[in-house]
Amino acid sequence: MALFSPDLGLLFWMSLAFIIVLLVVGWMGFPMILRSISQRKEYIDSSLDAAREAERQLEGIQAEHDRIVAQAQDEKVSILREASVQRDRMISEAKEQAETLSRQIVEQARERATAEREEILLAARHQVALLSVAVAEKVLRERLENPDSQVQLCERLIDEIDKK
Repeated sequence: MALFSPDLGLLFWMSLAFIIVLLVVGWMGFPMILRSISQRKEYIDSSLDAAREAERQLEGIQAEHDRIVAQAQDEKVSILREASVQRDRMISEAKEQAETLSRQIVEQARERATAEREEILLAARHQVALLSVAVAEKVLRERLENPDSQVQLCERLIDEIDKK
């Protein structure tokens, strides 16, 4: 049980060794450890500052992104509105052109119908005139076959001319 109850000499030398090790570590090791801890602290602080700066930049980029998206949305609405107005204008122009064209076609058809009607009436009048002349010629031939009726007709025509 000598391990559990150390001698005074053993305690002295163990204490002396501990103090020497403590002094050597304190003189050489602690400054290095403190310097290392300080460098690590500075590195962590600079990393935190960089992270904060990156977060601010990200917020700025996000705000710029939101602004660009809103602007694009506004442009989309504007373009769609303009396209709708242009579509309506084109439709109304097409309707007007179609109405104008249909009016012209109807007017031309009326003119052609009127011209054809006049042609038909003129042809009918011409036919009636030809028939009238043919009938009058036959009637006159029948009446003028004898010489007495020829003389009577000539006298009557002379009397009508004198009256005028």
